[in-house]
Amino acid sequence: MKFKTLMLIKAVVCLALGIPVLLMPRFLYGIFGVNLGEAGVYPAWEYGASLIGNCLLTWFARYARESKGRRALIKGMTFYNGIGVIVTLIAVLTGVMNLFGLGIIVIYLFFTLGFGYFWVKPPVP
Repeated sequence: MKFKTLMLIKAVVCLALGIPVLLMPRFLYGIFGVNLGEAGVYPAWEYGASLIGNCLLTWFARYARESKGRRALIKGMTFYNGIGVIVTLIAVLTGVMNLFGLGIIVIYLFFTLGFGYFWVKPPVP
């Protein structure tokens, strides 16, 4: 897979999830068996903002050539998505999320492996 393609997929996924998290967090989290309550809506909005930020970052940087900035983005995205795998796995295993959370784990794992590939792949001169 090309770097540009991975970045485009990440942008689309973040947009597709970020907008519903911002506009209807209780409904979206409810699908995953999570009851946000009053105190949970604000962190959900923050996460939605993070997803939109990731969307814009990956969209605007999709044509980035090999550079220190591109390497930093790749490393950051690898860690971000790797942490997402761990946190979501814990949420599913402890019953905070239902089994639909496994789909979120698959998404995070896809991006962890995708960005991890570009991290270990030797840079093109």
